[in-house]
Amino acid sequence: MNPVVGVDQAFWYILVVSAVLLTLITVVMIYFVIRYRRSRHPLAADIRDNWKLELAWTIIPTLIALSMFVVGWKSYTGLRSVPAGTVEVEVYAQMFSWIFVYDNDKESENLLVVPENTPIKLNIESIDVIHSFYLPAFRVKADAVKNYPTYVWFQTQGPGEFDILCAEYCGLDHSQMLGKLKVVPQAEYEAWLEEY
Repeated sequence: MNPVVGVDQAFWYILVVSAVLLTLITVVMIYFVIRYRRSRHPLAADIRDNWKLELAWTIIPTLIALSMFVVGWKSYTGLRSVPAGTVEVEVYAQMFSWIFVYDNDKESENLLVVPENTPIKLNIESIDVIHSFYLPAFRVKADAVKNYPTYVWFQTQGPGEFDILCAEYCGLDHSQMLGKLKVVPQAEYEAWLEEY
């Protein structure tokens, strides 16, 4: 499954559940403020030792939190399970650019070119300080740390150009650490790889 779908599903699930809970809690709170105001009920009721109520407000939030965890975990494992037939590119972060190294040792700076309709695995590491590779269009982000390699993967669709950003403050020119992802047809990708 395309990891973008999993990330989006987790986001929307948590957003909708949170919005529903906010609405329900607000409505119940307003109801209680009006129904049980001091002018109508000068003596407060004691609800201590109500085991049914205590059980409900323990179990219901636990189930809600666990459901969010399950949806988030499926999204996370989708981002970590790289499919077969993946094109791998080495990514090196440095102040203040991205270096991409392909299987044939071709290098490009701040331009990542990949074929369309293909899973892409980026092996990421920093040459100097901590950076963070962020490709918002494909919902992938990973810290680039010196001597601590990691990876992300994503599934390309049709041709297009997308922004690559550094999402970790890495020095004075951090805001200039920008790159482009260019998704091209397979034949164009192979021709580009052979250019030196």
